[in-house]
Amino acid sequence: MTADDLRTYSIRQLCREFGATARALRFYEDKGLLDPARKGQTRVYSSKDRARLKLIMRGRRIGFTLAEIHEMIDLYDRKEHNVHQMAVALPRHRARVEALKQQLEDIKGAIETAEEACDWMERTLAEHRPDLLPGAEDYARLLQERMNPDHARPFQTRA
Repeated sequence: MTADDLRTYSIRQLCREFGATARALRFYEDKGLLDPARKGQTRVYSSKDRARLKLIMRGRRIGFTLAEIHEMIDLYDRKEHNVHQMAVALPRHRARVEALKQQLEDIKGAIETAEEACDWMERTLAEHRPDLLPGAEDYARLLQERMNPDHARPFQTRA
């Protein structure tokens, strides 16, 4: 056992480190994912809780449900080098990678479609009603100032 294994953390320290809220940590505790010790009303998190929180946050970011995360975390066995946990987690991670790649392709396609629509609308507006284009008001104001000197602002001198 190392000194790191014996280290404890406050809820504030873990929240700051992982960008989580205290409410989220209490929620994970309610769901049985974390089990901090107590000193009176204060939660005291162990290095094991910190490692579990790291896996929870990583799993959430990847898109696993809390139930899936709970199942994978519960397979942890340090004596066996976590091989059973990894054997279960690896195909699930590979499946998530494929799903995320598909989502990325879908998003790229949606962006391309939206850009094409924007280009078409800008061309059509430019041809038929350029005054309705974004930024047209600023351009119209500039033209008005140049064409009607009575409404133009006088040049300001520098101080």
